Amino acid sequence: MNGGERRVQVAIVGSGPAGLTAALYAARGQLKPLVLTGVPAGGQLLITTDVENYPGFPEGVQGPELIDLMRRQAARFGAEFIDDNVTHVNFSHRPFVLRTGTNGTIQADTVILATGASARWLGLPSEERLKNHGVSACATCDGFFFKGKDLVVVGGGDTAMEEALFLTNFASHVTIVHRRDSFRASKVMQHRARTHPKISFSLDTVVEEVLGAEKVEGVRVKHLPSGDSSVIPVGGVFVAIGHEPATTVFRGSLDLTPEGYLKVHDHTRTSVEGVFAAGDVNDHRYRQAVTAAGMGCMAAIDAERWLQEQ
Repeated sequence: MNGGERRVQVAIVGSGPAGLTAALYAARGQLKPLVLTGVPAGGQLLITTDVENYPGFPEGVQGPELIDLMRRQAARFGAEFIDDNVTHVNFSHRPFVLRTGTNGTIQADTVILATGASARWLGLPSEERLKNHGVSACATCDGFFFKGKDLVVVGGGDTAMEEALFLTNFASHVTIVHRRDSFRASKVMQHRARTHPKISFSLDTVVEEVLGAEKVEGVRVKHLPSGDSSVIPVGGVFVAIGHEPATTVFRGSLDLTPEGYLKVHDHTRTSVEGVFAAGDVNDHRYRQAVTAAGMGCMAAIDAERWLQEQ
């Protein structure tokens, strides 16, 4: 399709585990869903190498392969895919309107939003070069690979404390590096981290460079008050400075949380009846492929039942 306008029962925006599972369930429910994948299609799993915690893959699976399998499974039951971005929405009346970058306008009786969220990074070239080679933004996903290593966690909020505490299950030692002299994290999380024998702190400090040729071997840090630089030898760096939900295009059309995530009630319902949300776009707590897939299932079932009620 190039330009023009078309009408569908279910439009799904996003093509990570949430969007593709929603597409699978909607397709098997004979709703002929249209998936607007976003560009690039596939979400965070496209930049994830070894996925060892997704059920059904005892030997693990590559992130892009998992996405490809999910997409093919949804297509088998009739889901249609358009590799394009949504540039504008109108949820003020039905059918809902989704304008795309190059494929015209989609009218939809119901919409499932699964646009996800992306980790905030430090913006260092060395960090980008060593992603998936010792640099990660998900301790739950990757902590297992760092048994017996010294690690750095960058951040000062609850997420940083949670990541550091989780990593102590595998690491020999964890250093929390934070650019300020105090933390945003809750008192209870700070206490747990400060009293853990495997965790130490480097405050008023920023990471200048991630060191290593083919894998992380350390970080060069700078102590801001003194200007002194030093090297912390580590085998991994976990960046825990927050996530950015992909909700910009929905601002003004749907209620968002103060952090910018889609606000939902009754599991997957957004502030507009007939518009549902699934995955990391409304889940700032778990952020796992398997939980996103589960929410995609829930959103598709909710959308199907909502359509039947209309």
